Amino acid sequence: MLLGGRLRRLREARGITREAAGEAIRASHSKISRLELGRTGFKTRDVEDLLTLYGVTGEDERKGLLDLVRQARETGWVHEYNDVIPGWQETRLELEQASSLIRGYELQFVPPLLRTEEYARAVLSFDDGGVALERRLELLMRCQELLLGPEPARLWVVVDEAALRRRLGDRDVMRRQLTRLMELAELPHITVQVMPFTTGAAAGGAITLLRFGEPELGDVVFLDQLTSSLCLDKPADIYHYRQVMDRLSARAEPPGATVTVLHEVLKSM
Repeated sequence: MLLGGRLRRLREARGITREAAGEAIRASHSKISRLELGRTGFKTRDVEDLLTLYGVTGEDERKGLLDLVRQARETGWVHEYNDVIPGWQETRLELEQASSLIRGYELQFVPPLLRTEEYARAVLSFDDGGVALERRLELLMRCQELLLGPEPARLWVVVDEAALRRRLGDRDVMRRQLTRLMELAELPHITVQVMPFTTGAAAGGAITLLRFGEPELGDVVFLDQLTSSLCLDKPADIYHYRQVMDRLSARAEPPGATVTVLHEVLKSM
């Protein structure tokens, strides 16, 4: 996606059409479109020809872009778990690991990145057991490291009150999960808001919006379903879901009230 975005900017700066760019690499304009959107792989020869067409002759600039070709072909660590996750989920998790900001809305469960191991095991046990469950649990724990490093991603989630009161596992599992949420909500890079029952209906399903540190990369939205996840990247869709997330955040309890709300839920158990 990053390489495609930079190639698009170079092409547009020289006023070159997708058709002309396609001819330069012996391909169609639709392939150029897919390349620029990061939806197909890159061949070093094709990128070299495009850089020449776009007037990129400086050795350092060419090397930097050709290094991105190599990086784009490298397999991320999430691929190690493709025995227990489908391809669509692998793509989503790799994008999540590359993001600088994750915004989300959850109705049914505590967000995955904030789950304790016990709570996560209870959620995953609905679908898996045995080795598959243990592998998926291991994957989730590795994904959570995104929030624990020296330069962690920022997480901003709105959690429906129903997810906090729905008991998974025994009472102690839920108490430890809620306590963990309170601890995480105090961290400067994590914002947790609770959508109370009193607000009535909110969004119709779980939403995840990913933002990246590179200006060439636009936001991506995922709409979660049971066996798949719809990925949206068109500007009009992204704008709509940004507005939805902003409205959800405005209707939810403010971040400063989260620990108090979680204490109240704990007392009711």
